[in-house]
Amino acid sequence: MSFTSLGLAPELLRALSDEGYTTPTPIQLQAIPLVLEGRDLLAAAQTGTGKTAAFVLPILQKLAAGRAVPPRALILVPTRELAAQVADSVQAYGRHLHQRSAVIFGGVGIYPQIEKLRRGVDLIVATPGRLLDHLQQRTVDLSGIETLVLDEADRMLDMGFIRDIRRLIAVLPKQRQTLLFSATFNPEIRALAETLLRNPATVEVAPRNTTAAQITQRVHPVDKSRKTALIAHLVTTGDWHQVLVFTRTKHGANRLAEQLADVGINTAAIHGNKSQSARTKALSDFKTGKVRLLVATDIAARGIDIDQLPYVINHELPNVPEDYVHRIGRTGRAGSSGEAISLVSAEERPLLKDIQRLLRRDIPAAAIAGFEPGSAPLAGETVHRPAAPRPAGDGRHFGGGRSDGLHGNRREGTDGNRMARPAASGNRAPAKPRRVP
Repeated sequence: MSFTSLGLAPELLRALSDEGYTTPTPIQLQAIPLVLEGRDLLAAAQTGTGKTAAFVLPILQKLAAGRAVPPRALILVPTRELAAQVADSVQAYGRHLHQRSAVIFGGVGIYPQIEKLRRGVDLIVATPGRLLDHLQQRTVDLSGIETLVLDEADRMLDMGFIRDIRRLIAVLPKQRQTLLFSATFNPEIRALAETLLRNPATVEVAPRNTTAAQITQRVHPVDKSRKTALIAHLVTTGDWHQVLVFTRTKHGANRLAEQLADVGINTAAIHGNKSQSARTKALSDFKTGKVRLLVATDIAARGIDIDQLPYVINHELPNVPEDYVHRIGRTGRAGSSGEAISLVSAEERPLLKDIQRLLRRDIPAAAIAGFEPGSAPLAGETVHRPAAPRPAGDGRHFGGGRSDGLHGNRREGTDGNRMARPAASGNRAPAKPRRVP
């Protein structure tokens, strides 16, 4: 089937043609007609399935057909990067229409956003925290919203946004269309849907917690201290480019990026402690190939949308098995193939078992010659010792902050990671790498 069969306006079809899209994906085939009918929607789709177009295209068509007081559509997303990505899609698909849109998130000045809202917009893409700031300052009026989208709702719940979401929904018209998109239909998502959606249609284009068939997964057992050297070995011997590497923590992302840069691999890191301009530049350089490896925390990577990202490496396995699905879903998108490599040390074996139990399959494992667990470092290899343990009490969370790092129900990093208290005085710096003769 083609996009023409979905009843989209000529202006939207022209924009799709401009982008080189001719055939709708399964989520688009199912969701677009339902949204155009005005149905509430509960949709589960993996990343890379085209879900953004599944709600942006019909929303733009509905906006073009009406003349109510703006703004009329609101899209809530969990992170700045995803907000920027969705806003780019709105601009691309709506280039031949006359709707006005605004993207609202923290980490940048609020006054340009205020000015844009004052001039009037039809559609808002926003993170919950900054949008609440505008509500509190009375710089935005949401009383005319006709369509609400919660994109990556499962991630918003994981990040603790539920209170912010409920505060925003409380000021929206009760008679509205609500679209909830999630990677999985876990019990929390179903409970949220019951409170927000009215007689929703359900669309599920992939079985729960499955990974894309185009992704080749494998595990490399390796000692924790040699993971960085193994990444450098894989990247250089395989001549890999555009490699997304995941770490658990912001500090770990910085340290790994520095270590890889020290051995001559052009690397950047993105996480919540980076400024928005630094995050934007790192993403841009990664997409254009100026940066070979991008090291990211889970939350910061949510806005990375590259159709043909070839490699994802888990430097550390995530503590939550579902996060593994989200991570490797960055590759194998839009029908392209991709590889997901996990470096697993002995202490991470329980985490690997949890992931395989979730996937209901074993992930093939094979040690790399010279990097087998327990083997001696190679000549000239840089060995990276684990950072010194943090003092007791480190890692507690501030209360009374807002979920996207501004202020609200808990204080968080700007990408949604919880912020730890400052380390106690006298905390030793991580041991420096030493070279093996």
